[in-house]
Amino acid sequence: MADGKVVIFSDGGSNGNPGPGGYGVVLRSGVTVRELTGGFARTTNNRMELMGVITGLQAVPKPSKIVVFSDSSYVINGMQKGWAERWSKNGWRTTTGAVKNPDLWQTLLELAQGHAIEWVQVPGHAGIKDNERCDRLAVQASRQPNLPIDEGYKD
Repeated sequence: MADGKVVIFSDGGSNGNPGPGGYGVVLRSGVTVRELTGGFARTTNNRMELMGVITGLQAVPKPSKIVVFSDSSYVINGMQKGWAERWSKNGWRTTTGAVKNPDLWQTLLELAQGHAIEWVQVPGHAGIKDNERCDRLAVQASRQPNLPIDEGYKD
């Protein structure tokens, strides 16, 4: 990247909601490309979407300029529109009740601090190479045997 930005593509999903799930990340910094992936035995689509971005941010040193691409309106809107920040200030409550996945939202907010992040929503399954790769990584991860328990997931 000539402009020095780190690019993170992220995707996540589950087979059933809840069900076994996975996430995939393609991280680009200059000429370096890394792929990160993981999965859990029982989780949700939204938890895996969040885990993908969290995993990508964990791999980037602070402070960095980052562009995060995701097809998850849940993640992009939560960060770009300040929803997660408001939820945190309101004790993880909305006007309609408790926020889902507060553990992951809190982690994401903490990881985002100290970075300059641009949040970009991309259409899913639209032929965007790195987004498609993330989807394949997420699906492969969700199909691995002996996946760990997602300790933060509550039925």
